[in-house]
Amino acid sequence: MAVIEARGLRKTYGAKAALKGVDLTIQEGRIVGLIGPNGAGKSTALNAVLGLTPYEGSLKVLGLDPWRERDRLMQDVSFIADVAVLPRWLKVSQALDFVAGVHPRFDRARAQSFLAKTDIAATARVGQLSKGMVTQLHLALVMAIDARLLVLDEPTLGLDILFRKQFYDTLLNDYFDHSRTIIVTTHQVEEIQDILTDVMFINHGEIVLNSSMEALETRYTELMAPADKATEARSLNPLHERQVFGRNVYLFDGVDRARLEGLGDVRTPGVADLFVAIMGPGAGAKNEAAR
Repeated sequence: MAVIEARGLRKTYGAKAALKGVDLTIQEGRIVGLIGPNGAGKSTALNAVLGLTPYEGSLKVLGLDPWRERDRLMQDVSFIADVAVLPRWLKVSQALDFVAGVHPRFDRARAQSFLAKTDIAATARVGQLSKGMVTQLHLALVMAIDARLLVLDEPTLGLDILFRKQFYDTLLNDYFDHSRTIIVTTHQVEEIQDILTDVMFINHGEIVLNSSMEALETRYTELMAPADKATEARSLNPLHERQVFGRNVYLFDGVDRARLEGLGDVRTPGVADLFVAIMGPGAGAKNEAAR
């Protein structure tokens, strides 16, 4: 079942096109990383999915038109924004009361279980909490909603590395199952690549890479080779080249690993390395090849 299906999705702000005819399909039970630089169109795409902005083209989320049927859609969708906005006068216990009163799928015990792993007191007011603690509270509230689609926009922004790891562990162990779908954007690509089932790169309002993680592992190969192998490596048309500790590192698209193993050390590139190769300076001409 397609949880999200877009065809020719466009969004313009005056003369600027934030989304340029995007086509994509996200199936149920996937964890999708939407990765792109600032201004690439990530937030616009998420806002369209969440029914927060009008758009051109066709878009269905859980079988609904998000702009016209947002009230129905929000019964099955949870959203964590990159900025947690909660009234400073609100007590933590009152925040739990409020969400329990407005959302039928909120599990108060689950939220309290999340908060028990933090230093946040139920009697504390939001204004007394640090930025990281406010984010933790926001996460606890939203993650305790039993939603079919969870949209995370920089969910761990401002949190230290220990809580970021705890958050992603919780995401897998306590929240995710095969009937739920998760979309996550983050600049901390290395922290999420091991939990993703799929990855999309977006740039200038266009999807420049859309692949399962399994397909990435078979399609792309990274070679670290000594200088005397440079000519032979370059003859195989690498997608990207950089230097590390005096050795050349090449990234190849669709080249048989057996042809590379005699030239140096071969490995599967990380998502961050692939992102730099496809989206970095001077890579624009190669984006078509990465589609």
